[in-house]
Parts: sequence; structure tokens; C-alpha cells
Amino acid sequence: MEFDLRAFTDRLCGFATTAGAEAPAAAWVRERFDALGFETYAWDADPALLADHPSFPDDPDALDAEGRRSVAGALAFGDATLDGDDAYPTLLLNGHLDVVPVERSEWETEPFEAVRRGGPDGDGARSGEETLTARGAADMKSGLAACVGAALDLRAAAEADEADLDGRVVVEAVAGEEDGGYGAATAALANPYPFERDAAVVAEPTDLRPVVATEGSLMARLELDGRSAHAATRWVGEDVLPRFEAVRESFMDLEAERNRTVTHPLYDRFPVAWPVVCGRVEAGSWASTVPATLSAEFRIGVAPGETVAAVEERFRERLAAATADDPWLDEHPPRFERFSVQFEPAEVDPDEPVVADLRAAMEETGLPETEPRGATYGADSRHYVAEGIPTVLFGPGTIAEAHFPNETVAWVEVEKARETIGATARRFLSA
Repeated sequence: MEFDLRAFTDRLCGFATTAGAEAPAAAWVRERFDALGFETYAWDADPALLADHPSFPDDPDALDAEGRRSVAGALAFGDATLDGDDAYPTLLLNGHLDVVPVERSEWETEPFEAVRRGGPDGDGARSGEETLTARGAADMKSGLAACVGAALDLRAAAEADEADLDGRVVVEAVAGEEDGGYGAATAALANPYPFERDAAVVAEPTDLRPVVATEGSLMARLELDGRSAHAATRWVGEDVLPRFEAVRESFMDLEAERNRTVTHPLYDRFPVAWPVVCGRVEAGSWASTVPATLSAEFRIGVAPGETVAAVEERFRERLAAATADDPWLDEHPPRFERFSVQFEPAEVDPDEPVVADLRAAMEETGLPETEPRGATYGADSRHYVAEGIPTVLFGPGTIAEAHFPNETVAWVEVEKARETIGATARRFLSA
């Protein structure tokens, strides 16, 4: 079976792989791996295992693990085998299958149908830069497809005696990255392969630049209780909204303090390195009633080198200070608790061999921006780094397109990612 990068990416974008719906795409990718000559592997998210992970809820029943299937295809080169022999290195090329939901009214095209513009026309001439638009085009199905192509290019070079290699390449297509990393965390904690893993490249959209540090995030819910009253006599009630506004203002003050005092050389370029966002608020029950309940959900940035627990404690202290002089809240204390999945920050040494190999490969393929960078988002890389597997992010597209309507990637970047990831693997596995 021949591999067509465009056809593979377009079909993959056709699967509506929102949370919990990854299994059909995983089955299709595994079929393609089989047909292309990979040794294939599959695993499901393990709720019991993840419940013991500090980033996930402690109750296995609280995890959305049903149907979260991940698959992988492996190739061995030289004297390396796909059994338990660990004398030779293994490089993971990782991409996630899942995508975030869409608001169809905001899309100009069908979100789960690959739409190409520009590129070669009927007579082979160029009609402008070729782009691909679909949910997941940038984040990150084109990156996953580039990894598949890179592995196959490596095999072709080895078979043509153009590369002297010893080791393995594994292409992973994992589930559940967007809501915490169900597939990658399970694989990191319970290795699905009979061999060890030495390094990884995660093909997130990084503008074809190497990312060695990712930010963490605390997801926490604030709940306040007041006392309802008729709007005509609001002074006999206890309104939660001014109290929430005071807490939020205090949290934003702490954001400003942290962005002055918590420093990292890879994050100087960001106007707000450790953002605090209150993304959801629900309060009250009726327009003519003083609001007596409020629930607000925060996403709080955590710098590389920090922990979610330490940052959580800072915000708990600030919450206590912001409400200390309120007699009502003294008797009815605010509740500030984690919810959903937490993202620990992750960082690898820029001098790690896999990073050095990527940077050298970028120079080889004509990509000039080789300086390592940091990112203000989290990624599956953190699960591998936590298990001692050095991991770098590198892929086509920009994070500015991720989660956006009409998500688009420049096709030339996908081809360049394939070439560069392949060159990285060649260097990493050179005998």
C-alpha cells in the first residue's frame, strides 16, 4: 500500500473525534498502519490507573474514559527488533486524534470535511498557497499525518541503503489529549510496548519551531453562598456578585504579581506568561431576586518549575485575604476546589539529544528558527517527561488556529514537518 499524505490527512479530518468519539478514527488508523507494514499496538484509557495520577480526579467513575482508544505503529531498523531488546534506541512520534467541539454556525465550511484551497490545479500549475481547512487540521491531525509520513520515509531510506540505522520509530495516535491526556498518560504509566522509549517528538502546532517547555494549569471552581431576597428589598439579602468581583479582582492582582516575580527565560516574549481566566460563571436564579449562589470556574497558569499544588496554595491564600473582612463570608466560607484534569508544567533540557537532533534537522531542511521556545499551553509531552522520557514539541500550523472556527493549516508546513521529523529520526537512530 502506498502512502498519500494528502489523502491520509483528509480522511482523518473527516472523523468527528470529539471527546469520547475517538474509537472509529483509531480503528481506521490501525488499519492503515497494518496495511503500511507497521507492527501495531492498541490500548484503552485505564480509569483505575489514571485515578492514582495527581492530574486526574481520584474517583475512577469521574473519568470520561469510555471509548478512549489509542493506537500505534512501530518500525524497527538495523539490528533492532520489536521484542524486549532494549540495546537500541526508540523514538516516539506522537499526535492526538481528538479535537475540541465546533460551533457550526461560526464555520464557513463543514468542520469535519477537509477543504483544500490553492495548490495544484488541473494543469499542474500553482494557483496560490495550498491550505487545508477542517476541525483538527492544525490541532493536530496534519501533524500526526506528518509523523506517519516521516516514519515511512525513514523506512524507504533504510531499504535504499541511504541511511544506516539501528533502533525503532513508533508513531502514536492517542485519544483524549484535549481533556487531560487519557491515552498518553495511560501509555506513559503502563508502557504498551515490549521495549523502552528513549525520547519523543509531539507534533503539536508550533509554527515549525522547537518547544521544550509547556505551561501547566490549575482548574479550580469557586463557590459562594449569599442570601436571597426580593429585588425590591435587596438590602435584606446577601448578594454574591460584589463578593465574587472582589475575589476576581484579587486574583487578577495576583496574576500581575506573578508575572512580575515568576520568571523564565523562555517566557519573556509573552505579555502575560501565567494567565488567569475565569471562563465560566453562574449566579442567581431569577432577575428579581438577590443572587444567593455563585459558581465560577478558573484556569490558572502554572510556570515550568512550579507545581499545581503550590500555585493552588497561593490562590487559596489570596482568596482568604480577599474575604477576611467580610462577616458574612466568615460564617459562610467560600469553597475553592479543583475540578476536571490538572496540567502540570513540563520542561526538558535544550541540550537533550532529541532536541539537538531536531535543531540540526531543521537546519538541514532550511528552517531558520531553531532556538528552543516555551509555550503557554499544556500538551501530552508532560506525561512522557514525568516518566523520564525527554520530549520536544514540533509540528506544522500555529496555535492561533487551534480551537478556532475555520481551522486552517498551510500545506507546505505539513510537508516540511514530515521532512524535518524524518530527518530528526534519522539522526536519532543513526548507527
